[in-house]
Amino acid sequence: MFTLKLVTEKDFSTVEKLARIIWDKHYITIISQQQIDFMLGKMYSFEALKKQAEEGHKIYLVINDKNEEIGFISISSDNEKNFWLHKFYVLQQKQHAGLGTLVFKKVFNELYQPNSIRLNVNRQNFKSINFYFKLGFKIEKVNDLEVGNGYFMNDFVMLKQSKKY
Repeated sequence: MFTLKLVTEKDFSTVEKLARIIWDKHYITIISQQQIDFMLGKMYSFEALKKQAEEGHKIYLVINDKNEEIGFISISSDNEKNFWLHKFYVLQQKQHAGLGTLVFKKVFNELYQPNSIRLNVNRQNFKSINFYFKLGFKIEKVNDLEVGNGYFMNDFVMLKQSKKY
């Protein structure tokens, strides 16, 4: 149904393109187009993705059975037991078929077996918050982070602790 491909520098443009498509459709009801553009430049440019990879982020493309890149997931860990889920996106037209849950379980049951996973999610991103609740995450705390240009990420930090995902 899908495969995961570990991203290399030659795939950064694909991640950047997917991020643009997904963010322009999803986040426009949550933040302004100006903030979307700023955030995409800050987090998804070639240089930003290269820096993240150098810092230990593992980015995987989600590829469907038609060999189409339909999403991506980015994770990191300092100790291979406690992970951060930095990015997890699937094209909107490929959602609501259980794919997100399957990708999450493949990453965190087959590739890694963490004790905990944390993530940041915008407090107005109800669709994603509910998805993470379904996976067993709980809200750990509120986190407001200035990201530059007068923009803030007004997030929840969510946590899932378990041996099985």
